[in-house]
Amino acid sequence: MSALIPAGIGVAALALGYLVYSRLVTRWLGFPQDAKMPSEELYDGVDYVPAKHPSVLFGHHFASIAGAAPILGPVIACYVWGWVPALLWIVIGGIFFGALHDYFALSYSVVNKGRSICDLSGSMLGKAAKICFSVFVFLALVLVVAVFAAVAANTLVKSPEVVIPTFGLILVAVVIGVLMYHTKLNWWVTSIIGLALLAGLLVAGYYFPVSLTDGAVPEKAVALVVPGKLCPSLLCDSPQQAARAWTVILLAYSFIASVLPVWLLLQPRDHLSTGILFFGMLFGFLGLLLSRPAMRAPKFISFSSTQGWLWPMLFVIIACGAISGFHSLVSSGTTAKQLRRMKESRPIGYGAMIMESALALLAVICVSAGLYWKELPVGVAEGYTYQGQMKIGWIDTFGAGYGQITRHVLGSLGMLFGIVMLNAFIMTTLDSATRITRYVCTELVGDTFGLKVFRNRFVATTLVVVLAGWLALGDWGAIWPIFGASNQLIAAMVLIMATVYLVTRGRHWAFAGVPALLILITTLGALVYQCYGFLTAEEPKVLLAAISVVLIVLAGFVILKAVTTVRTVRREQTQV
Repeated sequence: MSALIPAGIGVAALALGYLVYSRLVTRWLGFPQDAKMPSEELYDGVDYVPAKHPSVLFGHHFASIAGAAPILGPVIACYVWGWVPALLWIVIGGIFFGALHDYFALSYSVVNKGRSICDLSGSMLGKAAKICFSVFVFLALVLVVAVFAAVAANTLVKSPEVVIPTFGLILVAVVIGVLMYHTKLNWWVTSIIGLALLAGLLVAGYYFPVSLTDGAVPEKAVALVVPGKLCPSLLCDSPQQAARAWTVILLAYSFIASVLPVWLLLQPRDHLSTGILFFGMLFGFLGLLLSRPAMRAPKFISFSSTQGWLWPMLFVIIACGAISGFHSLVSSGTTAKQLRRMKESRPIGYGAMIMESALALLAVICVSAGLYWKELPVGVAEGYTYQGQMKIGWIDTFGAGYGQITRHVLGSLGMLFGIVMLNAFIMTTLDSATRITRYVCTELVGDTFGLKVFRNRFVATTLVVVLAGWLALGDWGAIWPIFGASNQLIAAMVLIMATVYLVTRGRHWAFAGVPALLILITTLGALVYQCYGFLTAEEPKVLLAAISVVLIVLAGFVILKAVTTVRTVRREQTQV
């Protein structure tokens, strides 16, 4: 089958979802379109700052929610279950589950002064539910910061060509932020300047890779190598030690970035990162039209795999490509504090998720059509195999597939561009997650528990970075297997909140209630499945099993509070 067929059907369905279904969702939710914006009402020049232009905020929101997950999940899912079930869930989940989830979280936060979804859970379900929810989210976010710092660090070690573009983007973003907010230059002009500088950084990174070790670099490149003996304090005499050094550097960056005013770094950097992605997707689909490859990976492999059963594990592993609880934390954490007008919440909240599903769809096409499955066919001298690349890593798998799809457009730079695109999003998610975790820490520890010192953004961020560093430099992999299900559990909780919101206001609620029920059952199924696997392993993983049980209990508690709240409100409405 030609790859153009599933790609065309998927893109058309996502476009219709935004153009038609999102308008229905807007009417059903019924949020006032003339609501006062927290960005103006609570303006502080640091966190509450109206974005210069809707596209700037779209860039921040999209770059923060995208990260690596919409690529990682589909790459793994196609490899173990086949590309058809992966593509179906990405399209259906993105339209009816994920985009609704993100849109509700953003709009609900905006009409409640930009408060986080964790804080808002207290107003809806009570203080006890808020504390449980917030503690769980705080710990999950710390893990996100730790893992993304470690993943980005390993990428910098394995692909030294991306070092200059990755860190150069920070300096370019600061320059663009100053030009955008403190000069009279049109934002289009500043955007073009920024993207031109990024193109130069991409070329510079290709020819001047930066490594903290004496590792091998591309033959055509001029290596800027920092020998281990010149940095003994960072112990950079091996790839593992270099990764630890990069991890420390990235965590220091995330601290600084998360306390700076959003207009100086966060908004312009994410805006430019999204520019990278737009061009990346444009080149990807253009390359698809020019190369017209066939789908080489199997349509369906097996219901059971090394990652578990197709249900429920595929839905957990694909995660951000269809729905992710982390998105609600971004929507109600940073995006709601920068929105200029309520009417912009639909293209940003709903539209960004549709765009992310399109990215996940592109990832499916790249690895399923850009790579051969097990071995190169007879007579084919150049190319990559899916199974061969997965032994190296999922980043290399996507990069190789993207490079093959875009070879008629980007030539030999295709694979590098794909990896740079991916790493740019890892960086944006890293510091956005740090900032959001700081918000949750302040609301939970500073406000709810009354420890006023944690209302200071520097103190709260220090706690976040120290905990994340402890995990990132330690054995974060020991608890990572449970994160996928916990992330989807957050999404289920938010959809339950959306259902409660609609029911208690006498509105049509099935469009939120059905997805809430389905994703809740799926997530609980994944937790039970994983818990059984943890306990029956050759070496039982008691800690992970215990965390699974705690999450199941948390879900049961929130469901109970939701049902109680709905019954109470309906009883009061009946009496009136």
